Amino acid sequence: MKADSFADAIRVANETEYALTGGVYARSPANLAMAREHFDVGNLYLNRPITGALVSRQPFGGHRFSGVGAKAGGEDYLAQFMVTRVISENTLRRGFESI
Repeated sequence: MKADSFADAIRVANETEYALTGGVYARSPANLAMAREHFDVGNLYLNRPITGALVSRQPFGGHRFSGVGAKAGGEDYLAQFMVTRVISENTLRRGFESI
C-alpha cells in the first residue's frame, strides 16, 4: 500500500477491517501525536517493536475483526468468564415468615 503522506497512511490503515495492533516509527513529534489521536487500533506502539506485550502492564486486544471482549491481561479480563446473576427478593411482602 502506498500513501501520499503520514496522515494518508493513518487514513489507509484505519480503513482496513482489522484493528489489533498498529506501530509507528517516527522522529516527528507531530506525527507521533497524530498517531496517538487518530490511529484506530487496539494496541498502538510508538518507536518500539509491535510484539511482546507485558501481561498486567500492556493489556492486549483489538477491535473490529481483530477481537471482541476485554483485553487479555486487562482489568476486565477475568470478568468476561463469569456469569452475572441477580437475585431479588421482596422481604416486605405480606405473609412473610422467617425461618
